[in-house]
Amino acid sequence: MATSRDQAARVLRQEAVETSSANGDAATEKSAALAEQLRSHVAEETKRRPGEAPEKPATDKPAADQPAPQAAAAAPKSGKRKFVMMGIGLVLALAAASYAGYYTLVGRFYVSTDDAYVRANNTMLGARVAGHISSILAGDNTLVHAGDTILRIDDGDYKIAVDAAATRIGTQQATIDRIGRQIAALDSQVVQAKAQLVSAEAGLKRADLDYERQQALSSKGFASRATFETSEAGRDQGAAAVKAAQAAYDVAVSNVDVAKAQQAEAQAQLAELKTTLAKAERDLSFTAVRAPIDGIFSNRLVSAGDFIAVGQRLGNVVPLDDVYIDANFKETQLKRIRPGQPVTIKVDAYGMRKFAGVVESIAAGSGSVFTLLPPDNATGNFTKIVQRVPVRIRVPKSVARQNLLRAGMSVYASVDTNKGAADADSEIDLDDPTMIHPQ
Repeated sequence: MATSRDQAARVLRQEAVETSSANGDAATEKSAALAEQLRSHVAEETKRRPGEAPEKPATDKPAADQPAPQAAAAAPKSGKRKFVMMGIGLVLALAAASYAGYYTLVGRFYVSTDDAYVRANNTMLGARVAGHISSILAGDNTLVHAGDTILRIDDGDYKIAVDAAATRIGTQQATIDRIGRQIAALDSQVVQAKAQLVSAEAGLKRADLDYERQQALSSKGFASRATFETSEAGRDQGAAAVKAAQAAYDVAVSNVDVAKAQQAEAQAQLAELKTTLAKAERDLSFTAVRAPIDGIFSNRLVSAGDFIAVGQRLGNVVPLDDVYIDANFKETQLKRIRPGQPVTIKVDAYGMRKFAGVVESIAAGSGSVFTLLPPDNATGNFTKIVQRVPVRIRVPKSVARQNLLRAGMSVYASVDTNKGAADADSEIDLDDPTMIHPQ
């Protein structure tokens, strides 16, 4: 735009010179008026477009008047820019100083990780007996208490087993009672045999005395030989009668012992049958699957009507009132971590909400040590990888009872190591047994 105006001005000046030579003074005045109109037009364009810098005009006088408005507008803009830059620099310096102070006094003592998860000692429910599921009483993800019946297994067969065991016990008890009455009868026989033995011994004594008397008389010739032989035979018969009575007595006593042994055997069988009954009753009780602890019944794996085998998984009970956090810190972060230090917990599910916790213990080994196939770096090529060690964080009961923390949730854990780790920066030999920290 400025170039076109300069060209127009040069053309007008040339026309003015030619006209002056031809027409004289009149033409000179007309050319001066046209030049004055052109200068006023250029001035108005310059004021209306201050951002455009016109190129240097061909004539000297108009070019000297144009840079003045542009310089006047650029001066305040340059000063404002310097002020803004100084303000930004001051803010950045204050922010850097504030962060440096915070890190020196507070921030350097915090050890954080986002490799942390909510855990719970959930209990797996399993079938103790086989059978078809008759009903499921607890709903999915509902609160159950210890002892509550969660589901039932068809108990028809197990009730029959209990009744059969009870019947056998009754029969065995009757057998024991019969043997007891037999023992009483055999005791009477023992008494009878004892009496017969005493009677035989008395007869033998009488026969011995008669024999001795007849022997004395026979030797002096006062008794006949036949009488002496009769007394001798009576003596022998008495001795035989005593032996028979003694044998009968021994048999009677032995019969009592045999009966008592049979009774003891029957009582042992009764105890065995009682054990069978107890097992049958126990199996019957197992048809009602009950919650072992308080918690949330979750992860149901069966439905009503399914046949389940012994040991089959049925579901889980998760004790949300006793959750904890396992934070997997790098081994390079464990230098200042000690049990008892406070922990700030942020759960991803609840945004910026924070919970308080306490370091409870540090695992005895890294996670890779307890895997099914632990690594063996003694063979092959070796690439060092920073290991992670689980740190158990205790959640306060007041927080756990809110049931906001669910097993498996991701959390961000930050441990304040400012207290309880004064020995971490010392140069004491760590091989000293006194440096072992109890967990």
